[in-house]
Amino acid sequence: MPALPTDWLSLLALTLVLGMKHGFDADHLATIDGLTRFNIHARPRLARYCGTLFSLGHGAVVLLIALGVSALTGHWQVPECFDTLGALISIVFLAALGGLNLAAVLRAAPNEIVRPIGLKGRVLGRLRHVSHPLLVALVGALFALSFDTMSQAAFFALTATQFGGWQQALMLALLFMLGMLLTDGINGLWIARLIARADQTAVIASRVIGLVVASLSLLVSAFGVMKLSMPGIDVWSTGKELSFGVAMVCLVAVSFLLAIRLARRHVAVAARRY
Repeated sequence: MPALPTDWLSLLALTLVLGMKHGFDADHLATIDGLTRFNIHARPRLARYCGTLFSLGHGAVVLLIALGVSALTGHWQVPECFDTLGALISIVFLAALGGLNLAAVLRAAPNEIVRPIGLKGRVLGRLRHVSHPLLVALVGALFALSFDTMSQAAFFALTATQFGGWQQALMLALLFMLGMLLTDGINGLWIARLIARADQTAVIASRVIGLVVASLSLLVSAFGVMKLSMPGIDVWSTGKELSFGVAMVCLVAVSFLLAIRLARRHVAVAARRY
């Protein structure tokens, strides 16, 4: 759980960026991919908004947890060991997701679109195969019942004691949800477009995104190990959470644009050859 900024505006900015960053989680990408693919032919209009609906369900649970925990902060404090436990869980999951997605890119056939791989989605199984807006949102809500979401809710709740009460926690939870809506919504539209194209442009673009997501997961996991094992790194990174989050979001956004550009250039070059 990141250190709390000492001023309200910085905290608002950090929370929005954390929501956007959370939307780029490989588990989110993989589940939205599955929901979109399941609906792309039977309900194409719904398929385009699977990311948005998933994020709304996920965010609704974040809101409820944040409000509940904020009401308890006056009587209960989050144990310090939760920070270390949360960091260890995050490191393990990010390393696993990074390795699985990197392997998916390397194993993909030359003309195959790379599909992101998630861990939580495998647990949900066929629950991802739904074709009703409320059920898609329910899948997102089920995803929120995890340790990482609990830690984010604790983050929002702790702000209530620093800046006011449950109203402040609610505002931060809404901002987090907005950040998630932006990235998950765009991701759903992106996946629907790739599936609809199913050409060489989509193949190359999916590989670029797959490599970026896998690399970022592995890098963040490695950085987490360094923070736990090297106190100097932990001290140096304290207070830079907003900068790191913005850099990560920008890197993924640029990779989306780069993927499209590289794919189109490759197709153009191939067309001139023939």
